[in-house]
Amino acid sequence: MTSDSFDLIVVGAGVIGLAHAHVAAQRGLRVAVVERDHRCVGASIRNFGFVTVTGQRAGDTWRRACRSRDVWRSIAPAAGISIEHRGLWLLARHAASLPVLEAFMETEMGEECRLHAARDAAAWAPYLKTDGAVAALYSPHELRIESRTAITLLTHWLQEVAGVTFLFGEEVLEVAPPVVRTARRRLHAERVVVCPGTELNGVAQQWLQEHPLRLTRLQMLRVRPEPGFRLDAAVMGDLSLVRYHGYADLAPAAALHEHLLAEEGASLGHGIHLIAVQSGDGTLVVGDSHHDDASPEPFASEAVDRLILSHLCATLQLEQCEVVERWTGLYPTGGTTDCLIVAPDTATRVVVVTSGSGASTAFGIAEDVLNNW
Repeated sequence: MTSDSFDLIVVGAGVIGLAHAHVAAQRGLRVAVVERDHRCVGASIRNFGFVTVTGQRAGDTWRRACRSRDVWRSIAPAAGISIEHRGLWLLARHAASLPVLEAFMETEMGEECRLHAARDAAAWAPYLKTDGAVAALYSPHELRIESRTAITLLTHWLQEVAGVTFLFGEEVLEVAPPVVRTARRRLHAERVVVCPGTELNGVAQQWLQEHPLRLTRLQMLRVRPEPGFRLDAAVMGDLSLVRYHGYADLAPAAALHEHLLAEEGASLGHGIHLIAVQSGDGTLVVGDSHHDDASPEPFASEAVDRLILSHLCATLQLEQCEVVERWTGLYPTGGTTDCLIVAPDTATRVVVVTSGSGASTAFGIAEDVLNNW
């Protein structure tokens, strides 16, 4: 076996690719990861680092999120990745949200969660602006990592401890197992997993053209609150109840959606729902909006940012709200599932997360792919 021969080649070093490399290396396989860029700069580092379980679509997505959360919890200390905080508070300010939360609590996914009257939630989470709110859902299932550093630390850990080979700065030009041809060399492997992320027109296009995929552009901000402000959990608001399928697929969500169209039409039109998490330096990562296109423009809207910030200030007890960074992100969307797994032949798998839930479900997806291969 030459140095360019492996049991598995993974194309793409985003979180989905890294998850496949981790699962395969755990099983004793010789793994190489090939990445076009010199480091991960895509969706995997531009998100919240919020490993979301509660609210994920019932079935495979929720199951994979539960499993991925467990894997993150296990490997984070070994890889030097800090878990910034745990859990989730979803503050409901609209009366029409309460039936959705009550219905959610009756599902399997509501186990171990708690539904509080808003006045009671203030005692548990004093950073929530509960005046005028109707209820707050608490979930203990989530955890938060810092994506910008976690992906790099996970890469180094896989390389140094798990023995995974990384080839950065190499464009994959052809996947024809047992040969993978890059701009620099020919690699050999019995199996290949292609994890293209947002590169839908690259080497994976031949296998994806039958699927109605597009890209979603989102806007996010980093905000500096007053000194001493601390979150011990992630925070969401009502708009998440009509965007996350674990809530939105419940019968009462239709009435909530109609109510929000009347009350929050501008935010719904921009695909906004509030997520706020905190970093180790005290700043908050806040978002986000959603705009779909085959080739989204890179230009962010100040009006959309103001809408996002208005939801933040209506939800948290903030005295200071200084924006210190702004950025846009992209992720693939489309189809009726949250993850597309294509098997063009016995040696190739193409894996695309189509719901923005990559960080939350990656390890569960990778285990499913390798278990079912």
